[in-house]
Amino acid sequence: MGTIDTSLHRIYYQLQAGNAGLAIMEMETYLMAWPNQQSREKLETLRSEYNLMADYWMQGATDPERDEQYNRLLQRIYVLMANIAIHRHLSATSFLQQLHHNARQTWHPMNLETIRQEMENFVSEVAMLELEPEHTRKEKSLALYKTHQQQMNQLFNYMLTSNIWSEGTGRMMEELLVSPTIDAIDQQLLVSAVMLSLMNRFDIVKFRTLVDVYRRSTDEHVRQRALVGWVLGIDDDMLEIYPEQRTLIEELLKSKRTCAELTELQIQMIYTMDAEKDTNTVQQEIMPDILKNNTFRVTKNGIEEIEDDALEDVLHPDASEQRMEKLEQSFQRMIDMQRKGSDIFYGGFSQTKRFPFFYDISNWFVPFFIQHPDIAQFIEKFEDNRFLTSIMNKGPFCNSDKYSFVIAFQQVVNQLPESLRQAMKRGEATMGDMTMDHEEQQTPAFIRRNYLMDLYRFFRLFPNRQALINPFSRTGIQLATCCFFCSKVFNQTPLDAYKPEVVRVMKKHLYDFEAELLLDSFPESMRDVQYYLWKEDYSDALKLDPDNERALSARARYYFSEGLYEDANDDYERLLLLHPNKVSYMLNKAVCLVNMDEYEDALKLLYQLNYEHDEDVNIQRVLAWALICDGKMEQAEKLYQQLTSNDSATSEDYLNKGYCLWLMGRIKEADACFDQYFILGGDYYEAFNNREWLHQRGISDTDIRLMQAMVMQHDSARRAEERKGGLPF
Repeated sequence: MGTIDTSLHRIYYQLQAGNAGLAIMEMETYLMAWPNQQSREKLETLRSEYNLMADYWMQGATDPERDEQYNRLLQRIYVLMANIAIHRHLSATSFLQQLHHNARQTWHPMNLETIRQEMENFVSEVAMLELEPEHTRKEKSLALYKTHQQQMNQLFNYMLTSNIWSEGTGRMMEELLVSPTIDAIDQQLLVSAVMLSLMNRFDIVKFRTLVDVYRRSTDEHVRQRALVGWVLGIDDDMLEIYPEQRTLIEELLKSKRTCAELTELQIQMIYTMDAEKDTNTVQQEIMPDILKNNTFRVTKNGIEEIEDDALEDVLHPDASEQRMEKLEQSFQRMIDMQRKGSDIFYGGFSQTKRFPFFYDISNWFVPFFIQHPDIAQFIEKFEDNRFLTSIMNKGPFCNSDKYSFVIAFQQVVNQLPESLRQAMKRGEATMGDMTMDHEEQQTPAFIRRNYLMDLYRFFRLFPNRQALINPFSRTGIQLATCCFFCSKVFNQTPLDAYKPEVVRVMKKHLYDFEAELLLDSFPESMRDVQYYLWKEDYSDALKLDPDNERALSARARYYFSEGLYEDANDDYERLLLLHPNKVSYMLNKAVCLVNMDEYEDALKLLYQLNYEHDEDVNIQRVLAWALICDGKMEQAEKLYQQLTSNDSATSEDYLNKGYCLWLMGRIKEADACFDQYFILGGDYYEAFNNREWLHQRGISDTDIRLMQAMVMQHDSARRAEERKGGLPF
């Protein structure tokens, strides 16, 4: 549901609950504060019809059509409220208000028959251009596309700022959007406008229109945009008012193809929302390697080619080959990310969205075509550049980024080395494995993913994006609109069978809140072992499969974290019966035994592990700690001496060695270990927080306080000494 003015909330609340009479009362109160004669007259009509229905009901009369009449009345009240809300939102947002005003100067009133005729005429006129003499064709083509683009821009704005549609408008728009006589680029643009309008204020007619366009269109690009449109328009709050929403979706879900496409779409949306995380990976991990190993450098005079160093070739003959190998590895990593669904280009193209081209909101949604009048001058200038042609035809870029590339290319091409410019012109410079053939680019998955990239860029970078509902917004426990699998409308439908695949992706991408909501919608028949593992309900998982390794291991870790060492030990016992040679389970069992003060059994197990895996330092660490706990200080000290004698020693090694030496009465040596513990980043409170354990081994509170004071004194002195060699401030 779009943003509701606070003064309209009470009406919306009653509508959402299905209370027509109370909604009318709230609407009457609202119109007293915000008077509008036209709205008042419509409300009075609704009030009269409601009173007539209520009077008939009070007389005890039976009316088999009462429920249907009541629901139609509820919908009409919603339409009145929604149109008021749209007007309020437009009035409060100068950007939308200007779009609304300008669009209605061109199309007022919006006559769909006239619009359809003009759009069909455009297709005919484009076809007729082929008959024009070559010397006049280009000029006429530019003028034709410029006029049409201006009209489509205004029509887009009109659709975006439109009121709730009538049934007639919906039917005519549907026919226009599936007609083979209308340019598919125009249809795609208008589908996006309908989607934005629907997202900001639910409209069952617009919703139904997009559903039917998805079902009927023979153009895959139009069809996929319609799919994204109705999915992002789903509104659970409207199910009481418009149960048709559920009926339409249930009909669609009878198709396995639709279920598969919805599943792919949901997964693609999750990847899309990770665009900024992927950008950080590219900029912080991949690009530094590429810049370090390439053969060009950026200077104030442009990009220059780095000449080969003859001496470097003599001293390090393999260096050039190694640089090339690292460069290829970095590019391959980006290719792999891109093929898995990551948006690796978002960061690189973000700054280019400030070009004047993107001032018009419709240009964010228009499919890429070289005749677009706003880039025609650049295309004409470089139409013989094979590199640019290849990028536009085979590059894995979304429409928005293609426009950015064309505009940016003409700004930087003259700063490139001449050799590189000539290579580009001849088509020798390519994007390698990143290019895609025509067939790949026509797949529904590719079309859908690129459209989602266009949407994400718009809702992240368009200056006036706050005026619209952002489907990618995800803050705190607020569910992003694009996590549509969590919608109630999909519960108890054939889509349930596809939910585990989506949960798996959500978990992988750390969408735990959304995954939990989706898991709650699983029917009982789907609550298997994997379900309970996802829910972290390991006991129920083990009821279904007592020997499930993942469930046993996870429950053991949970018990251990809660200090339930005996329960954890029992689970590790069970795991060792199933996997007797698994070192990690043996080691974890030993740790449990140490925490249970069963040192003899723990040491027996640890001695065996240490003998069989004498280079495993983790086993040595646990063994050394068990020896301390059992009072075998000399043996423990020898192990800690080994552990702290190499660069792999951790702060914990020095802390535990300090405990060992302290218990042996070697205070100064213990202090030195504690000092090293702090140098390696150890926590002061963690170091002396084990009081009960120390008390059991004869260390009093006074001893602890004396040690704390000495250690802190040395630590403060060390820090003061470091500051002397540092900066004066």
